[in-house]
Amino acid sequence: MSRCALLLTSSSTVPETHQPNSRKPTPETLENTLLYTFKSPFELKQIHAQIIKTNTPTSALRPSHVASVCALTPSFPYARKIIQLTANHETDIWNSCLKDFSESDSPNDAVRLFNRLCTYGVCLNAFTLTFLIKACTKLSDGLGGRIVHGFIEKLGFQSNLFLQNSLVHLYVVSGEVDNARQLFDKMPDRDVVTWNIMIKHLVKRGDVDEAYGLFATMPERNVRSWTSMIMGFVRGGRPKDAIELFTRMEEERLCPNEVTVVAVLAACADLCALDLGKKIHEFSNRSGFKRNVRVCNTLLDMYIKCGCLEAACGVFEEMENRTVVSWSAMIQGLATNGKGEEALTLFSKMIQSQIKPNEVTFIGLLHACSHMGMVNAGREYFASMSRDYGIVPQIEHYGCMVDLLSRAGLLKEAREFIKNMHIKPNGVVWGTLLGGCRVHKNIELAEEAIKHLLELDPLNDGYYIVLSNIYAEAKRWEDAARVRKLMRENGVKKTPGSSSISVNSVVHEFVAGDETHPQTEAIQERWEELLEEMRIKGYVPNTSVVLLDIEESEKVRFLFRHSEKLAIVFGLISTANGTPIRVMKNLRVCEDCHAALKLISEIVDREIVVRDRNRFHCFKNGACSCKDFW
Repeated sequence: MSRCALLLTSSSTVPETHQPNSRKPTPETLENTLLYTFKSPFELKQIHAQIIKTNTPTSALRPSHVASVCALTPSFPYARKIIQLTANHETDIWNSCLKDFSESDSPNDAVRLFNRLCTYGVCLNAFTLTFLIKACTKLSDGLGGRIVHGFIEKLGFQSNLFLQNSLVHLYVVSGEVDNARQLFDKMPDRDVVTWNIMIKHLVKRGDVDEAYGLFATMPERNVRSWTSMIMGFVRGGRPKDAIELFTRMEEERLCPNEVTVVAVLAACADLCALDLGKKIHEFSNRSGFKRNVRVCNTLLDMYIKCGCLEAACGVFEEMENRTVVSWSAMIQGLATNGKGEEALTLFSKMIQSQIKPNEVTFIGLLHACSHMGMVNAGREYFASMSRDYGIVPQIEHYGCMVDLLSRAGLLKEAREFIKNMHIKPNGVVWGTLLGGCRVHKNIELAEEAIKHLLELDPLNDGYYIVLSNIYAEAKRWEDAARVRKLMRENGVKKTPGSSSISVNSVVHEFVAGDETHPQTEAIQERWEELLEEMRIKGYVPNTSVVLLDIEESEKVRFLFRHSEKLAIVFGLISTANGTPIRVMKNLRVCEDCHAALKLISEIVDREIVVRDRNRFHCFKNGACSCKDFW
């Protein structure tokens, strides 16, 4: 006897006097029972019994609800029989259930249901596999992907481009990029979606050159294609390539979206390409991107890194919604541009606005205290992080504190601070102490710091150079030579100083001693003119910064060919009078260049902004924004 018959039999044996309602159920009364609300196979069987008893058509049951309730239970065969009686296309019902499972918080349920469909021989179609791929993608299940791939081949769906694209995406999400590339290469047809999937994930993995190889051979590109590649160059530390690619995108008359704008602004920030950054800002305003917080935050970062604090403040003030990222970026920007007091004031406003600071906020605050020499305030902020906001100090915060103490000449305290750190100090922390030793001429501590640095970061040329310079300043030429010999033995090469300047949205790069630029002669001629006026104002080359045992005339020649001097003179001959000059340098600005640029700013009556490895220097009317040189 069937289970439904048993239910009917047991129901009919209950005495009429014991039943809550002696009237015979009707289709109308069934609607008010479990018909549409049953939540278990047991309840389904109860309502099914009533349907049979009242001669109600089985079609009154919703097959999709039957499927979802019984899909993963032992009652699957029972539910399947009901579905076959009530639905024209059984597969569509199970596909709908698969879709719901694949989009739920438990995508593994879709995989379990698929296994059950295969076990019971339910007919599969392309939609079945689509929803299974979706579930496997959410699970990053590469093995599941390979199984689905086998079904695609077995069922003859190789020409289904949507399935193939979904499978490529599944492979790359699961980290099986090689399998994705093999499938990509074998696909009989590919559309722009296929190419974009591969490019995006190659970029994400850091294979920028391979991604660009695909990009260059694409038969058709859309905005997403260009944006992925631009973002790839930015993340790969190639902002100049990113800007050149964006220029080509403009030539193709494609309209950037918000993601494109963020990527290009990041490249502009890295290169101090202010002209292009301003154009992107104007485009963003015209396109209605002002409400996009990420666009606004990237604009903030771009203006800050270009030394345009006034413009950054303008963006900040106009923002409708400021996040902790917005406040932190502004605080950091003020600190690195020599506006430490303003940075601390802004932090107070941030707290008043009930925005909780994060780790980055405190890095900005500690930078501000460091550049202003506010040791006690820095100590208080460092303690406040964990005490008031529950933020565990990271290596960057410890580095800021070592910088603060080292700048103030408290080298022994900085050494004790490092010794008592709760995490292992890295090369940056010891390198910061080493820099303090150079400024305050403490050879003993410098030698201790370099021992740790040679273990932690033996290929960093900067540390060797600093120690060599410390010895040279002390006239210990043999020790200086020994350090440089050690560099050669370890295969460490000195990073050449380089500076870049953007003129008319084109980035020009100079290295120390550069004579390859097309306008080298004009640059040299203008430098000689400036040099005469600088000498009249008392400029004397500071050859002490050239810590090489060479002739004095060679030291002077070496100084005059520093990359930032070349870049600034090029800016002077390439831009209109009164236009600010903005230069980015990969190393620290030396003391001679610092003194020279103050004089040049006064002579040419221009604002000169130099962003070096540590901070911004804003030269104007013969002065610099920095309160200290280091």
